[in-house]
Amino acid sequence: MPVSPREAAHRAASDAETIAWVDEHDQPLGALPRAQLRERNLIGRGTYILLFNGAGELCVHRRTLSKAIYPGYWDVAAGGMVQADETYAESAARELEEELGVSGVELTAHERFFFDQPGNRLWCAVFSAVWDGPLRLQPEEVSDARFLPVAEALKDSLSNPYCPDSLAALNRFMASRP
Repeated sequence: MPVSPREAAHRAASDAETIAWVDEHDQPLGALPRAQLRERNLIGRGTYILLFNGAGELCVHRRTLSKAIYPGYWDVAAGGMVQADETYAESAARELEEELGVSGVELTAHERFFFDQPGNRLWCAVFSAVWDGPLRLQPEEVSDARFLPVAEALKDSLSNPYCPDSLAALNRFMASRP
């Protein structure tokens, strides 16, 4: 699928970002460009922000077709790779603002877990936030977004393509709820 020059430039810049490189125990090993982490099947760090509205519905968004992994998939979490000079919390705040235009909200940190699939090996930090304001979608990364009851999103994930890493984050978050 051809991409626009703007999307191609965004993807090139994204692939060149220097990302935190860690081992299987989340211990820092250095920093590498995102593309090298994927090509060499190394482990990075990622953030997953579950954004709820005041009614308890979850923001579900669709990734653009230009995304390097899971293009066109539905995603239950905003987020992305932790840059070399960031903490998990700093990355979560940056990604939430970049992807969905949400800033100034309290991010609640939850657990960290290791996600391991070919081409996507990450230490994942899960956060949640509540937002009832408007969303401002990043056109290079997000093509559509809506709030759904969590049960509806999970049911929809059985018949439509959803990002497996963010589904893992959501399922772990839901299992930890009283």
